Amino acid sequence: MCYFDVMTLKTVLDRFSRERGADFLANDPLSFAHRYHSPADRELAAFLSAALAYGRVASIRASLEDLFGRFPEGPAAFIRGFEPARDAQRLSGFRHRFNDGADVVALCWLLRRMVETMGSLEDFFLAGDPGGEDIGEALSSFCRRALALDVTAVFGQSAVPARAGVRYFFANPADGSACKRLCMFLRWVCRPDDGIDLGLWRGVSPSRLVIPLDTHTARISRLLGLSSRTNADWRMAREVTTALRALDSADPVRYDFALAHLGISEGCQGRSGAWCIPCPVAGLCAVTLRHRRRGSGS
Repeated sequence: MCYFDVMTLKTVLDRFSRERGADFLANDPLSFAHRYHSPADRELAAFLSAALAYGRVASIRASLEDLFGRFPEGPAAFIRGFEPARDAQRLSGFRHRFNDGADVVALCWLLRRMVETMGSLEDFFLAGDPGGEDIGEALSSFCRRALALDVTAVFGQSAVPARAGVRYFFANPADGSACKRLCMFLRWVCRPDDGIDLGLWRGVSPSRLVIPLDTHTARISRLLGLSSRTNADWRMAREVTTALRALDSADPVRYDFALAHLGISEGCQGRSGAWCIPCPVAGLCAVTLRHRRRGSGS
């Protein structure tokens, strides 16, 4: 339960987003998709960027600079014509934490097959979307069908091996995962073009999106009373999203950027300190409310 009137939070987050939106995008993985102009390039650049969006910001950006530099013709042309036997060498030596060039080869092949069979990632996603309040079942179907594609050209067998690193790019909510990177990709492509998100997809309503829950978003959400759960899993992601629907039922994840960057750029450490003084939500979160109560002796 929120610790205050929800409209107060809405006002604060709306103002924070307006004032800091350009700053948010500067270091965000989404900025790589903004380098391209065609919808096809942007869609595929967004998926690749989201897939590797784990770890430190500097490391993510360095890895994406390396990756996109390997196909100067653009992601759409590279992936649509991707042949593992011919093009794997271009990805040789690539590494981002525990994913390497071989994992990206498998990912590029799966992306090629999705685009080749359905025309775009959006059409592939929609082919398994049963509708519903949120995108949970559609996302599960997307992951299952992607990993069921024939990968003989990559692995010499039709099925993706159980331990293949490419599976990490298709976390499934049915397994309890918060699916942060896939939910982030969906936010990027499904939300309207507002100078941050891309507004590429028309078949998935922003009202059905689920917040991309990471360490920062989970911490801030707990402090604001948007969730009482301790595990940053799919259940918590849905709980936070439900709370955000009270702020905007048509577009609840519009607040994702603000919540995430309250945790990243404002220095929040989940306890009272000097970083609380300039924080936009100081006075609204559990930490500052407890601190004030102690100070008043109540």
